[in-house]
Amino acid sequence: MDRPVWLLDVDGVINVTRPGGWAGMPRRGTAYSGGEVYRMRWAPALIDRIRALHRAGGVEIRWCSTWCADADEVERLFGLPPLARAWSGRLPGAAAAAAVKLAAARQVLAHGRRLVWADDVEVPACGPVCEELTEGGRALLIAPSPRTGLQPADLDAIEAFVAASEVRGPAPTPG
Repeated sequence: MDRPVWLLDVDGVINVTRPGGWAGMPRRGTAYSGGEVYRMRWAPALIDRIRALHRAGGVEIRWCSTWCADADEVERLFGLPPLARAWSGRLPGAAAAAAVKLAAARQVLAHGRRLVWADDVEVPACGPVCEELTEGGRALLIAPSPRTGLQPADLDAIEAFVAASEVRGPAPTPG
């Protein structure tokens, strides 16, 4: 059985202005990308849950973010192990990021894997693309508020989806 793939964005999902809803005080730090300095703010309890999901092995976590080229920076800052990347190079803008992120989601499903996709901007909330991705229960799409990011209930939903995937087996291959 293939584990689900979790495509995980950074800004607006982990790095947020108000990471409320989690126990404990938010943390702050600095990451570097393309010669620029970025201030980050996150909930340590969220990172703990992400780390626990990774360690449990029930889901393959892949960065799906404009941070992919510098994912080692966010891994260092958040104290996460090296995770897979949906792509390796820098993207030339927001339109490119949107197209590449959707292509990454479709690729996961095309390989018969279940999908968890967490992105504050690119995850479709409704419409034909949302229906395409979620057909047959093969995907869990989470679009958190860009101010607060992922919340405990979102991680509960991801854990439940992963547990259900272990029981159900691989997603049907489209086509």
